[in-house]
Amino acid sequence: MDEQAVVRKVLWRLIPFCVICYLLNYIDRVNISIAKLKVVEDLAAGAGGVGIRGFTEDAFAIGAGIFFLGYFLFELPSNLILERVGARRWIARIMISWGFITMSFVFVRGVWSFFALRFLLGIAEAGFFPGMILYLSYWVPERYRARAAALFLTSTAISGVIGNPLGGWILYITDASPLGLHNWQWLFLSEGLPSVLLGLVTLFYLTDKPAEARWLTAPERDTLTAVMAREHAAHPAHGKAALFDAFKSPHTWLLSALYGMVVFGFYMVNFYTPSIIKDALKAAHVIQPNTPAVQADLWTSLLSAIPFGAAAVGMVLIGRHSDKHRERKLHIAFACALIAVGLAVAGTASSIAGTLGTVLAIAGLSVGAMGAFGLFGPFWALPSQLLTGTAAAAAFAIINSIGNLLGGFLGPMLVPVLGRQHTLFLAAALALVAMILMLLAPIPRQEGHAFNGPIANDETDSPTTAQR
Repeated sequence: MDEQAVVRKVLWRLIPFCVICYLLNYIDRVNISIAKLKVVEDLAAGAGGVGIRGFTEDAFAIGAGIFFLGYFLFELPSNLILERVGARRWIARIMISWGFITMSFVFVRGVWSFFALRFLLGIAEAGFFPGMILYLSYWVPERYRARAAALFLTSTAISGVIGNPLGGWILYITDASPLGLHNWQWLFLSEGLPSVLLGLVTLFYLTDKPAEARWLTAPERDTLTAVMAREHAAHPAHGKAALFDAFKSPHTWLLSALYGMVVFGFYMVNFYTPSIIKDALKAAHVIQPNTPAVQADLWTSLLSAIPFGAAAVGMVLIGRHSDKHRERKLHIAFACALIAVGLAVAGTASSIAGTLGTVLAIAGLSVGAMGAFGLFGPFWALPSQLLTGTAAAAAFAIINSIGNLLGGFLGPMLVPVLGRQHTLFLAAALALVAMILMLLAPIPRQEGHAFNGPIANDETDSPTTAQR
């Protein structure tokens, strides 16, 4: 049975659904960056009795970061539970939980309830991302994983392309809601409900392991099961002591530190792109003092889609190129360089008024986003290349939780202290350090031939040619 044909069928089945799930995940996680445009400007006063009392730029930064505290505390337990009870049920539980908590933001009245719900949202989401990466590692052989991960993770970029304009549009059309809710409340309600519904669908759509897949033929199941069994046996880190192998592996801690450095910049792009672009439009006098706030927010959300569109392109190209050449280290280092250059330009742009400053801000954010998002494909192919079984589940969770604690929690927390511009420069410097660490890391080159799917074959990389 043709292995590539089986993998292509698997990706066509799993990747679109996983992309939609993670798309909703990221929209629900970062929609506060769009809601903030409205909250900071006219809800702090508590107009109509439904504002967020005491909400400021600093409160937003704390709320953005506190999410990752809950995420960090429950990431590893969540991923280990997923391996025990099965991905289908646990991923569905995660999605339903975060959907209900997202909708609960409609009841926020002050900063403490805002902080509490952000913390609970982190607990609810904990384990989803590494769980999905781990789930794909059950189905996708090693040499195809960078492209598979990149295709899956395009949802993070697509969430910015779709989520930011969608959020701005929701704020726009619900600005004069007759039901007594503010438009930011409609934003959370309308973006949380789909996650609950898709979580219910997950229970019926996903299959835990290849051997249980009725949507594969018997020969296809046998081929995929045999390939995955050979890879599992080739790694030493499986068995009852495997959890400790993840903690003992130097790769786990190296990748955790590196991931924290790049996630620092990643969340600067995610949480602050709308604010950076809106300030640039104000400096260029595109947004005037008499411009209606809801109209200014709509323009901002539309322009905020540009960096995330560039990120989606970068993710696919870098992931495809990494798989084609079966190389991870240089691709990750290149992505780190893009982050450093892009965020340095975005930081510099805040000191430049006029159209040039706006163009540089959008261009810098786009380059930084291409690196921050494009890194994910080759990066997340590494843990399952170095470890497997329970060790891989633990490593995914450790790397993701520590990385997000360093970058996602500390990053936004530093904005009130250093200011947004200096925090961007710090993120660029950390990306350079990550690049150097990656170049020096003892990461072995992957063996095997390249993959030419999942959608079309590339004759120059056919299995026959690659094996000659």
